[in-house]
Amino acid sequence: MATMPVRTYGDRLEIGRLEITFQRTLRIPDDGNTYPLPPGLGQFPIRKVDDYADRVPKEWCERGGVFIPMYQREALWMSFHSSDLFAVKVGVGKIDALSGRRWNERLTKRPQNYLVCPDQPWLDGINAGDGFIRQFVAMPLGMGYTVEGQITGKEEEGGIQIKTFASKLPPRRVERFKAYSVDAMAAPAASMGLGAGGKMKQEIYPDEYGIDSWDTETTGRVFVHIANSMVWRDVTGEEPPPTPISASLYTEHGFPWFDLYDEGKGDIKGSDVLGGVKTVKEIDDEKGFGSQQDDSTVDVPTEQVKTIKDETMVHNGSW
Repeated sequence: MATMPVRTYGDRLEIGRLEITFQRTLRIPDDGNTYPLPPGLGQFPIRKVDDYADRVPKEWCERGGVFIPMYQREALWMSFHSSDLFAVKVGVGKIDALSGRRWNERLTKRPQNYLVCPDQPWLDGINAGDGFIRQFVAMPLGMGYTVEGQITGKEEEGGIQIKTFASKLPPRRVERFKAYSVDAMAAPAASMGLGAGGKMKQEIYPDEYGIDSWDTETTGRVFVHIANSMVWRDVTGEEPPPTPISASLYTEHGFPWFDLYDEGKGDIKGSDVLGGVKTVKEIDDEKGFGSQQDDSTVDVPTEQVKTIKDETMVHNGSW
């Protein structure tokens, strides 16, 4: 079995020739509405666990990998970039983010438990419905908010798990959509996990190449730990990035939201298991905490939604 190397370059994570970044973003309201894609407000910094082995929790050293800082209730999305094809599995607390099943090392066709990259340029949340996802939101372990806690009854893993599979197909250049971004604007546990936030329009594309196109003997994987802001500061001596502004304030200032033009790509079926996961707001309400953030509806004007198209495509007219 061949292992693809895992490296960090600045704030980029690379598994083989697949580049992954973790993008800071707005946490969209959990109000029942389905929102367009929020912007990227800059990349989360990435640090290798081995470089801080004497300061991080022991279990981090055992799992290896990297870690990123997040504030409680902060949201993120993942960006994928490569000119080669890869199948990519994503876990949250060792729960598959697409199928809702316990994490395993295999690819499955029914249900499809992997993304095809770079065809799938981004992943913003768990596959909780047909045509939409529930946004990734960081929460402490041990309080029952995470996807892991709700499905397994335990919160022991946390973080994000990524495994990639090389393609058996002949090498060919694969273009991708440009990243969507704007200029960035000015808990007691060490580890954090990901809970479910508001609804966002996003499709998970079916594998058009077929499951037999992937080389299950050439793989790479990494465990991405999530450190709360205090732990990040204590371990690295660095200040974490500033918290993003609210979705309502962002929109009031006329900044863009995004819509991906991906007509014809299709969408895999939403996971019934993940569809039943309670959101952070719903658990807040059950605990009697009230809203811990402004989750009031945000009216996004049509003119502020920018459509992203694959600009490499050539129109073929009538001959």
